[in-house]
Amino acid sequence: MKSPVEIVQLMMQKDAFSQWMGVEILETGIGTCKLRCTVHQNMLNGHSILHGGITYSLSDSALAFASNSRGHRAVSIETSISHIRKGEVGDVLTAVATEVHRGRTIGIYEVTVTNQRDKVVSHFKGTAHIYPDLW
Repeated sequence: MKSPVEIVQLMMQKDAFSQWMGVEILETGIGTCKLRCTVHQNMLNGHSILHGGITYSLSDSALAFASNSRGHRAVSIETSISHIRKGEVGDVLTAVATEVHRGRTIGIYEVTVTNQRDKVVSHFKGTAHIYPDLW
């Protein structure tokens, strides 16, 4: 069976959107993942602040990597996010995914996104369906 690092590397190679966002993989482990990206001008919304879709996507990538880290393929089936603090150009966002529950077919994860000042930007919760097939 592949290690969590190998699985995340394989996923990242095909993840064009995470690559577009400039996502860096900082840590990978069983049921966990830590990612980072920097906010650029093309990530802002009509209010000239970070578009919520960016923190959502960063969180979703962290969920994907964490939920697949045990070697079984997994996909999200339900997610939600609370946007707590605005982001601006130059902010460095760090997303940490934590496995809350892992059953045979369902996994539940929380992802907290912080900025470079360790202030919480968003809180994300996701449920993943776990397939029997292996990476």
